Parts: sequence; C-alpha cells; structure tokens
Amino acid sequence: MKFRTDINGLRAIAIMAVVFFHFNSSWIPGGFAGVDVFFVISGFLMTGLIFRGLENNNFSIINFYVARANRIIPALSVVCLALLVFGWFYLNLLDYLALSKHVASSMGFVSNIIYWQESGYFDVASHSKWLLHTWSLSVEWQFYMIYPVVLVLLKKCMSLTNIKRLLVVGTMIGFVFSVYATYRWPNPAYFLLPTRAWEMMMGGLAFLYPLQNLKETSKKYLEWVGIALILASYAFISKDNLWPGYLALIPVLGAYLVILANRSGSVITDNVVMQKVGSWSYSIYLWHWPVVVFGYYFEMQHWEWIGIPVSVVLGFCSYKFVESIKFPALSSISFKSIVTFKPLWMVVSIGLISSILFFNITNRMKAIPNINKYNMATKTEGYCFGSPGSGLSSADYLTCQIGKKSNDPKVLLFGDSFAGEYEPTLSVLGKKNNISILAITTNSCFPSFTKNFHFPKSHVGYSQCMMNRKFVENNYKKFKLIFISGRWDEFFKDGYDYSNDTIKMINKITRDGVKVVYLPNPTIYKKNIRNDYISSVIKGDSLTEDVINKENDIVDNNYVNKIEKKLRLLSKTNNNFIYISKSELYKHDFFIRDGKLIPYSADGGHISILGAEELASEIINEKSKSKITNLLEQTSRGKV
Repeated sequence: MKFRTDINGLRAIAIMAVVFFHFNSSWIPGGFAGVDVFFVISGFLMTGLIFRGLENNNFSIINFYVARANRIIPALSVVCLALLVFGWFYLNLLDYLALSKHVASSMGFVSNIIYWQESGYFDVASHSKWLLHTWSLSVEWQFYMIYPVVLVLLKKCMSLTNIKRLLVVGTMIGFVFSVYATYRWPNPAYFLLPTRAWEMMMGGLAFLYPLQNLKETSKKYLEWVGIALILASYAFISKDNLWPGYLALIPVLGAYLVILANRSGSVITDNVVMQKVGSWSYSIYLWHWPVVVFGYYFEMQHWEWIGIPVSVVLGFCSYKFVESIKFPALSSISFKSIVTFKPLWMVVSIGLISSILFFNITNRMKAIPNINKYNMATKTEGYCFGSPGSGLSSADYLTCQIGKKSNDPKVLLFGDSFAGEYEPTLSVLGKKNNISILAITTNSCFPSFTKNFHFPKSHVGYSQCMMNRKFVENNYKKFKLIFISGRWDEFFKDGYDYSNDTIKMINKITRDGVKVVYLPNPTIYKKNIRNDYISSVIKGDSLTEDVINKENDIVDNNYVNKIEKKLRLLSKTNNNFIYISKSELYKHDFFIRDGKLIPYSADGGHISILGAEELASEIINEKSKSKITNLLEQTSRGKV
C-alpha cells in the first residue's frame, strides 16, 4: 500500500490527544478518543492488506500474523522488560506482583480482559497500573486474530462484493450493540472487543468504499470536517460521558472522513512535525503511560512539563532503535521457521519471566494467615457492599443482611463504600447482640434522599443509588437504628456541597423517632499502605509508627472539618442523632497484634476486614467506645 502522509498525520493528531489527556486531563478532556481514531486507522490498513490478498488469491493468514507480530511485539517487549527491571528495584512486592501480572497479560494480548475485571479505566486506581494502556493493543490483536479468518471463510461461500455489503451491515450492528452495551455494561464495554470492533470495521469501510474522482476542493472540505469532528470530541467529551456509546461515532466518523478525503500535501497533516510525531506515535504511545504512572507513583509535582518531553524522547529512541529493526517474514511454514521466529520468543520469554515472578510472590503471600482479611469487605468476601454493573441484580443490594441474620432486621447501614467498610464491625456487634442488620451500600452513593450525585446521571452507579435512596426513604420507619457514612471529602466539596442533603435526611428520619448514628472516615492515604504492610510481612520486616505516619493524608481536612462541625452541632440539638468522631473510634491509624503494627487501611482509603473486626473488639472491650455498644444493646432489648 502506498504510504499516505494524511494517515500518518492523523496518527499524530491521535497520539498528541492521548498523551496530553493522560498527563493533564483538563487540557484535552476528551483526549482518550484518540484511541478510537487509532482503531479506525488500523481497520483501514488491515482491511486493505487482507482484501488486496483476497482479490489476488495470494492472501496468507500466517504471513499476516507474522507481519503484525513483527510490527507490534518488539517495541512492546522492550517496554515490558524495562518495567520488570525497574520494578524489581523500586516497587514494593505487591505493586510488583500487579506489574508482573500485567506484563504477562500484555504480552499475551489479554490485558483488556484483566483490566476490565479489576476496575474502570478512569478510576483513581488506574494510575498505579503501569501497562493499563496496552488494553487497546490487546483489542487490536484480538481483532487481527479473528478478522482475517472470518473474511477468508466468507470468501469460500460468497463473492467479495457480498462480503463488502455484509461488512457494512456488520459495522452498523456492531455500533448499535456498542451503544446498548455501553449503557448496560459500561466497564466491559470500554475494554472488550465486541464493543470496539465496529470502529476498526468503520476504517475498513473507508478502504472498501472510497470516494473516487474527488476534486481537491472537495477533499479539503471533507478533511476539514473530519478533523473538526475529531477536535470536537477532544474538547466537548470527557471521562464523565459513558464510552464508547453513541458519542464515539464523532471521532470515528471524523477519522473515517479524513481517510476518505485522501488528501496529500495538507497543511494540517503533511508537515514535518506531524509526520515525525506520526511516525513515532506507536512508540510514544507505549512509553508515555509508564512515564505518567512514574510521576504519580513518586508524587512528582507538575510532572507533565517533564513527562511529555521524556515520553517523546523515549518514543523516538524506541522508533529508531527497536521499531526500525526489520524482522524477516517466514520464508516457509515449518517447525524450524516458527521456532526461530524472534517475536514469538520475546512473547514466550517475557511472558514466562513475568509469570514466574507472579506465582513466586503469590505463593509467598499464601503463607500469611488470613490474607483475604487484608481486603475491604465486599460481596466477594461474604459481605454486602458491591459495585453496580458487576452482574448482580439491583435487588441484591437491597436485601443483604449482616449480623444475626433474620427476616426482620431492626438496624440499617446506609451509604457508599465508606459505609460498606464498617460491615465486618457491625456484623460482629450484631451477632453479639442477636441483631440482624440490613446493609445497603454501593459505590459513590452518599446517604441522602435527593437525586444529587457526584457523577453524571449516565454513571453506572446512578440508577442503583437512586434505588437505594428510594428504598430507605420508603422504609426507614421500620428500623430502630440507622448507621450512615460516606466519603465526605470527595462528595462534599466546594462547587457541589451536598452536606445539607444529608442533614435534611437525618432530620427527616429522626423526627419520626428513628435514631441515626454517624460513622467517621478513617485516615485516607495517598499510597496503598496495605501493600507496604504485606510487602514488609513477606520480607520479614515490620512497619513502624514512623513509617505509617509518613504516608501523607490526602483528605481535604479543612473541608472535612466543616462537615464534621455541622454534624457535631446537629447532634447537640437533635437527640436522635448520634455523632461519633474519628478520635473516638480510632486511637491510632494502626492496631497491634502479636507485637506488630498493622494499619487499619485496606487500600489507602477504606479499612480492611481485619481492621474492621479489630474495631469491633475494641468497641466491645473499651468503655470509651460505648456509644455504639449501648445503642445496639438497647436495640436488642427493644428500648430504642
């Protein structure tokens, strides 16, 4: 295929947006759509290779795979190997465990499936994943594996003309399915092939149905419209929008139009800067995200001003010294040629090394007693807290009980994950007092009876949160005691202060004689202190109080103090509202067991199951924490 400068410039437009977005999302809120532009380009180029071969009756699936492997694997292997070496010296064991797992999944081109199962692309936790960006390479590789096989099989039973028509229908069906799946299953829809394939097929249609004999003026206008659509998606779409729903059509259509225009000599795409950046784009993409994570991991201030130039330099070096190596195609399909195929050895060797490292650390972790109790309480661990969109029905979040389970719970726990973290504590106390507790806790749903939500209403958690609130509002009179909690620093900030929503809810409930108990946030850390603790246990070391206290608290204390002050004052005028301060519940940010300091924190934010159970023991044994004990005892006796 003749080299097209317009497509190379389009690569530059895509990679610049992705890099700027990842380093500072406020610069280009929709920069992540650059990946969608890459998908369209890839679909165009791959469809061209396949159909030319099919038309000439000389297409080889094996040679197609080999060419893709020669293009993708060497540069990816260098990045993965460099991260394994770097991580060996600078990451704690649990962070290195995650890295080794992600290296293996990236080299096996299944990382999109792994990341889908772990968390969302835009979650805070994403900045601890050094190879998160390889999800898109996995999607492309999966497409490469399936697409040519399907086309070759179709050619055996229909003409190329009918195959082209079928691809048009398939692209339309794929888009409709993507729109539906994005709203129904937003997290898998972001990462998985079935909802992304239509974007690459759209690029294929640009090859199959080109616009012939366009005048230069028409080409120019077509290119401008396409670029305008792409830039509009970068500017007006953000991570708050569900993706890749119907909005993904904007950058995809934009890239499609630019390719259709087929305009060489464009001032926008065919200039020296865009051509150089376009040529280096794959390597820049591979290196930029580890550079982003490096800045987050080591808490570099204003890292974008250093990180972006570093990413470009690393991308250039990778292009010049790795991508430029011409690995030979297979001269014949034989055992010897396959065994000596260098990219295959790169995949096998790096995948094997990372797998050995993963299983080695995993086995060392198994020696730690009750290792699962260092996680936060979730449905997976036998509790009630869960994330909407994970496959459970909406009713599952409204019927889960802890404590002495029965059909008639008299106590309710209501809130987000910072309420869910207290489920082990209340479960122990409930069993001791022969009380059943209904726990209604889901992600991002702070306690309120309003429709206010700190994410857009298109967020996967919105409908479940509204269902939670409606249930509690309709049924709170059935309970004698209601515990509430929420991530106050995140949900009650200047610009969207919803604290009065919670206070109004408290007043409404308590006016009807139901007592409400406020449970405070624990200390929240910038780093995952649990990983530091477990790494120290594996190494046979112990965390000291100084080490724990050196972890910086990320809570906006000034604002949290305002919320706490409001609630404290409310408790003095409302006898049915019981306010419990952080200092009342937590003497320290750690507890001592077998002579070792153990942090309460499970992930830097929420307390662990072990920490929550320890808290229950302290509540039972220490009179200074008798508020909760007295309330549960009185509820058990029917005196509340």
